[in-house]
Amino acid sequence: MIINLVWLAACNQPRQEAQTADVFDADSMATCVSHGIPSRAAAIAESESKHAFLGADDAHMVYIQGGTFRMGTTDFADTHPLHEVTVDGFWMDEHEVTIAQFARFVTATGYQTVAERPLDPKDFPNVPLDALQPGSAVFAPPNQAVNLNNHLQWWRYVVGANWRHPEGPGSDIQGRGNEPVVHIAYEDAAAFAKWAGKRLPTEAEWEYAARAGHSDTKYYWGNELKPQGQWTANVYQGNFPVEDRGEDGYKGAAPVKSYPANAWGLYDMDGNVWEWCADYYRPDYYENSPARNPKGPADSFDPTEPGTVKRVQRGGSFLCNEQYCERYIAGSRGKGEISSGSNNLGFRCVSDQPAPGSD
Repeated sequence: MIINLVWLAACNQPRQEAQTADVFDADSMATCVSHGIPSRAAAIAESESKHAFLGADDAHMVYIQGGTFRMGTTDFADTHPLHEVTVDGFWMDEHEVTIAQFARFVTATGYQTVAERPLDPKDFPNVPLDALQPGSAVFAPPNQAVNLNNHLQWWRYVVGANWRHPEGPGSDIQGRGNEPVVHIAYEDAAAFAKWAGKRLPTEAEWEYAARAGHSDTKYYWGNELKPQGQWTANVYQGNFPVEDRGEDGYKGAAPVKSYPANAWGLYDMDGNVWEWCADYYRPDYYENSPARNPKGPADSFDPTEPGTVKRVQRGGSFLCNEQYCERYIAGSRGKGEISSGSNNLGFRCVSDQPAPGSD
């Protein structure tokens, strides 16, 4: 259920004037200038405690009632066995953190993302100094069809790519404030969450919220990839990676809330951009995962890159399709090295504030 923010009516309405007459003198700052714009004092006096919880980022959040569900899928090696999980209630951002929200965080704190920071030569002893330039990974489709066994054929490390320049130098975020912020490393997402008085979701919380009460469907939205012939998420249509036809309305990231919300009022839980979760990644974690509020293993291990610290990512992105990376399938998982970002990687936050009406 979405708990919408209760906005005050214009203060020149008789009902509101009557409510405030005994609190504020008619000539005080509490009355509207020329009975037009509501004053801040009147708004504070009239505000109600039952509005939606908002963090410092002013993101609308949805309260997710706790419950039990079957987690995972048999479609991938690292997503089974299917197992029953119970999670307590929590608040979740209704959409991915946007560029505008992240910009507010940076303005307030002066934060510099990992992709913007200089690289330390001590971390790369065999790399020439002139090659140690800050940047991030950008999807760069090849000119012809390629074998899909080497992702480096369509990913390129671009010097100067970061959240302010999503496609690299020459690109900017002008007019793109409602798009999800990208090129976000795990540290960046965690820093934003702390500033906002929130945290990153566990992958159990994330999947429970994405399923929205539907435990056995192939996709989070149902069993058909295109229900009633319509795309319900921002994913890749065409011959990956050379031809994105954009049949769903977008090539690349879409503004948040461009597609219908799920049954619990959450947007873009599938497709658009990958989202960081708090859990370390291990492909075998589900074999011994706790039945209640699992928070992931104590450390990470990925046999494809031993020694690399990774966290779970969820939801897939605008690059997922039936040919490659079908991680829009319900219960599927992603993973990412914690200091790396890309132009299809973002996040959303959760909070442990009390449930509505629990005071």
